[in-house]
Amino acid sequence: MLDDVFKGGTIVAGLAVGIGAALLAPVLIPVLRPLAKSAIKAGMMAYDEAMVALAELNETAGDIFAEARSEMAEATTNGAGGGPARGRGRPKRSTNYAS
Repeated sequence: MLDDVFKGGTIVAGLAVGIGAALLAPVLIPVLRPLAKSAIKAGMMAYDEAMVALAELNETAGDIFAEARSEMAEATTNGAGGGPARGRGRPKRSTNYAS
């Protein structure tokens, strides 16, 4: 009978499933509600943990970028060869502004 419903069966089979669901709903709702609440709570906790992990990753990446920029600035002020070669990279901006 259930195969008939999934294969586009008769209207009688559809009505039987509908009536069965209506009769079982008062029994199943008290059981399913706590399960649904638990699943939602678990999802919310996972989301919160993911946000914390993402914030930590963002902070770590920011620290790494800051260290790299600091090392690049130090290399260019000390004249070390760690910076970009002359003629390559982004040109320096002029600080002489015409009024």
